[in-house]
Amino acid sequence: MSPEGRGIDGTAFRILHVSTGNVCRSPITERLTRHALVERLGEPLPGADGAHRIGGLIVESAGTWGHEGAPMEANAAEVLADFGADASGFTGRELLDEHVIRADLVLTATRDHRAQVISMGHSAGLRTFTLKEFTRLVRAIDPATLPPLDEGTDGMVERARALVRAAAALRGWLLAPSAEADEVYDPYGAPISFFRSIGDEIQQALDPVVTALTGVGARH
Repeated sequence: MSPEGRGIDGTAFRILHVSTGNVCRSPITERLTRHALVERLGEPLPGADGAHRIGGLIVESAGTWGHEGAPMEANAAEVLADFGADASGFTGRELLDEHVIRADLVLTATRDHRAQVISMGHSAGLRTFTLKEFTRLVRAIDPATLPPLDEGTDGMVERARALVRAAAALRGWLLAPSAEADEVYDPYGAPISFFRSIGDEIQQALDPVVTALTGVGARH
């Protein structure tokens, strides 16, 4: 399937966040991404398949050892509340082939998750990054080289696809300063203070990504 055929009907861009259990890191990342998009673009619109599109972008998550149907960890929900993000209605999912097939961009918590997604096939290599890796690459991309955002939802989807292509092209040239630089560590079972530090890491990594996708900076 070509990138233009992913999403739902080719007019949406689907972001998939992946961690291990889909109860800590990826739920935080999913809901912080949605929150940042809503702050910049306004409330989501329900799609025909039940997915909510924010400016043509759909944000989901799953886990490589996902706890299917489980709620997110209470500390993860508390972190989201700290940021004013919505934790309600979340249920964990195990990562399936169909999730990878439909995703236009897969952002993982660690390099191991990235390797697991790519090993599933579906030509996922060029659209799968760790979150921090993608942030590093996005920071190096000149926004002026991306498609303009003056065509509404379609323009944003095209911009998002171009951003992924540009990041993939840079990957072999712009290396991480250390292996650990691309990791978001697992807070499962840790105290709330560690969850909050992970939430801060995720928020800082997401901000330039959402800004590049939408062309709108965060409100301060």
